[in-house]
Amino acid sequence: MYNFSNVTDKVLHLGVNDRITHLFESMWPLPNGVAYNSYLINDEKTALLDTVKIGFEFDFVQKVEEALGGKELDYLIINHMELDHAGEIKSVVNRYPNIKIIGNKKTFSILTSYFGITENLVEVSDGETLKLGHHELKFVFTPFVHWPESMMTYDITENILFSADAFGTFGTLDGGVFDDQINFDFYMEDARRYYSNIIGKWSGMVQKAFQKLEGVKISTICPLHGPIWRKDPMKIVSLYDKWSRYEAEDNQSVVVIYASMYGNTTAVADYLARCIAKHGIKNIRVYDVTKTHVSYLISEIWRCKGVVLGSCAYNNGMHPSMENLTRELEHMGVKNKTLSLFGSHSWAGGGVRTLSEFAKNIKWEMAGESVDLKGMPNAEKLKPIEELAIAMVNKLKTL
Repeated sequence: MYNFSNVTDKVLHLGVNDRITHLFESMWPLPNGVAYNSYLINDEKTALLDTVKIGFEFDFVQKVEEALGGKELDYLIINHMELDHAGEIKSVVNRYPNIKIIGNKKTFSILTSYFGITENLVEVSDGETLKLGHHELKFVFTPFVHWPESMMTYDITENILFSADAFGTFGTLDGGVFDDQINFDFYMEDARRYYSNIIGKWSGMVQKAFQKLEGVKISTICPLHGPIWRKDPMKIVSLYDKWSRYEAEDNQSVVVIYASMYGNTTAVADYLARCIAKHGIKNIRVYDVTKTHVSYLISEIWRCKGVVLGSCAYNNGMHPSMENLTRELEHMGVKNKTLSLFGSHSWAGGGVRTLSEFAKNIKWEMAGESVDLKGMPNAEKLKPIEELAIAMVNKLKTL
C-alpha cells in the first residue's frame, strides 16, 4: 500500500506531505506546502526516529507496521518534540506499549506535559551510543536548534545524520525525496525563508552545533522537513553555515523595503532603487512592507548585504507594518548588514526618527545620512536621496 523510500538498505523514509496548512506555526505562509519526515531503522532492533504531525497520514501506525514487516518496534527516538514531529507519538505508544522511548531530560519534560507519558523512558546523555545490530547510533545534543531539547542522531555505521529541524526547508516533496531527484532551485527560497524565520534567531547555537560535528563524516543528511541529502549533503551544510554567520549570498545586493500611505514614500523608494542601479548595483529588490508577508522580507534581508528601510510618518512614529518588521529583526538579532534610512512626512514627522532608534539598537553599519522628505518629492528634495544611494553603493563596492 505504501511507497517507502530506502535511504539505505535498512533505513526507510516514512514522510508525509502537508498541502493543507496555510500558516506554519500559525505565522509563516506555506504556498508550496511542507513535508514532515519520519525514519525507520529496521535492524536486529528496530527504531523509529520521530513521527509526523497528527492528521496528515491516513494511518501512521499502519504505515509503521507495514514498514516493519511484522516485527515489533523496539525504540522511538525523539530528536524534537515540536508537534509537527511529535503528533503521532501517542498512537505509536498505544500500538507498541512496551516500546522504549529515547530522549534527553528536556525531551521528557515536554513529552509528559503533552501526552502524560512517564513509562519506558530511556534518558540518554550527549554523545551516548545505542547498538541496534548492524547500526550504531550516537546522540548529539544541539540545544536551541531550534528548541531547548533538540538533538540529532548520528548513525556511526553508515554516516547518516538525522538532523531534526536543522538542514530542513519548506516545500512538499513532489515525487522526488532525495537531492539527486529534485531541482533544488525550486526549494532555494523556501530553504532560506525556513532558515531565517524558524532557525535564524538561534544562529549562534547553529554554529555551536557545527563545532560539535566538525570532522564527522556525513554521507547522508535526513532532516525532518524537506529533501534528504545523499548526493551532496555539503550543499545544505554550506548554506546553513553561511546563513548562521549572517553572510549575504551576494555582497553587492540591496533590498529596499518601505511603507507608504499615499504614494510619496513609494516614489522615493523607486527613485532610490533607480539611483542604486545607475551606480552599478544589479541585484536590487523593492518591497512594500504593507503588502508582503514579513517572512519573505526577513528572508530577503538574510540574502542581501545592503538594507534600505523607508517609512512615512504615522502617529508620530513609523508605519505599524514597518514597526513590526523592525521588531522581528531586533528579536532575531540579525547581524552584519549595511543600512540606509529614508522617509517622508507631512507635518510633525516621526517615521525616520523611530527608524533611527531601531538603527541604534540593531547596530548595523550605516551608509549615508538618513533622509526625511516633507511633502511630495520633487527634483530638489530628491537630491539627498541620490547621495544616499551613492553612499550605499560605495559601502557595498568596498566589500
